[in-house]
Amino acid sequence: MQRSNPAVAKFYNSPEWKKVRLAYRRYRFGLCERCGRAGEIVHHKKYITAKDIYNPNITLNFNNLELLCRDCHNKEHFEQNDFTVDGELKPESSSAFELCKVFKK
Repeated sequence: MQRSNPAVAKFYNSPEWKKVRLAYRRYRFGLCERCGRAGEIVHHKKYITAKDIYNPNITLNFNNLELLCRDCHNKEHFEQNDFTVDGELKPESSSAFELCKVFKK
């Protein structure tokens, strides 16, 4: 969910989230759980949806959190889409890439 959504923005600015986020960073000793570098972002493994934004078992539960560095967080989000970490279209996975090749001819 986009942070431009008022409910999402409210959640990420809430004292509850800020406390849980800080506690989780400390729990993980500030290290990225994937590569071991300095962790920056407390990521929700199960992405938050409009349906569960108010469900603390999803939004505030340590079992649904993962501390990631910025690079690993970007890989998490971009690898599931048609874009690379640099924001470039993935040629091997995108039908949009094929469409672009057609229009270039």
